[in-house]
Amino acid sequence: MPEPVKLDISIGDYPHTRKLLTGEIPIEGVEPNFIRVVPQIGAYRRMVRQVEFDVCDIAPTTYMIARAYGAPFIALPIFVMRRFHHGGLLVRPDAGIRHPKDLEGRKVGVRAYSVTTAVWTRAILMEDYGLDADKVTWVVDDEEHVEALPLPPNVIHTEGGRSLADMMAAGELSAGFAANAGIGRAGSPTGGWKEVEADYPDLFPNAEELEADWFRRTGIYPMHGTIVVKDAVVAEHPWVAKSLYDAFSRAKQDWLAGLANDPAPSATDTKYLKLAEIVGPDPLPYGIDANRQTIEALERTAYAQRLTPRRMALTELFLDPEAV
Repeated sequence: MPEPVKLDISIGDYPHTRKLLTGEIPIEGVEPNFIRVVPQIGAYRRMVRQVEFDVCDIAPTTYMIARAYGAPFIALPIFVMRRFHHGGLLVRPDAGIRHPKDLEGRKVGVRAYSVTTAVWTRAILMEDYGLDADKVTWVVDDEEHVEALPLPPNVIHTEGGRSLADMMAAGELSAGFAANAGIGRAGSPTGGWKEVEADYPDLFPNAEELEADWFRRTGIYPMHGTIVVKDAVVAEHPWVAKSLYDAFSRAKQDWLAGLANDPAPSATDTKYLKLAEIVGPDPLPYGIDANRQTIEALERTAYAQRLTPRRMALTELFLDPEAV
């Protein structure tokens, strides 16, 4: 029997990946060396800049940008984080923002322009509400993961090491993205990262209702964490793509099987139980066919938001494990 292939793997610790991390569910033919990065966002940067891991859980927009600029890794249709995006853009109550168009001429805080949460949210605001995103000043306090990315002129950096959270509190921002995407943290994911309370109202008070309607109309279910594999690994061991896909699928199915009857679901479990009410019994669908509309929507809006220099075909972005 051949020796297993040793792979350095960095993925987030989620209920649906935990049995991979513990070794309870093996990856056939692979001896994994799991490298924990906290927050996982720090691994995104290490992957796109140093190509440090053989397999990595990375933000899909960061991945698409990196791929467009020649990154030597390709994605598998394994999406380990999902959420909708009508919620999470917070506004100052005194800013007078009642409609997305009111953001024009204002300053909005986001950790970095290419943050996937912001990309999905801007897509909704532009396509459904007529926002001219070029008329918003996007204020960032962190670096873009992909250093080659040129930023539009309406993206500015905070000065003197100030955080978005401080600027929002001082009234220098009219709005900002919640949590890790903006005003809910301070510092870089590679050092000094800390959570900050951000108690402001959402732009859309009825976000959940709008999200369910949007999914029914579009079929788009935004993804976040995406699994990528070095091109060199796939070239030398093409079967690895299927082994990874099968192992992630087994871990997810095992988690789903116990989810409905769990007497004490975690916050992540509860989140996906609520999402299942909108998207169906599998709140984390894997595979090309189940995600084609969503992948194509993100690729399209990444180009429209000047994040990628060219359009990219699905086959350039994703490897289909079933076809390897």
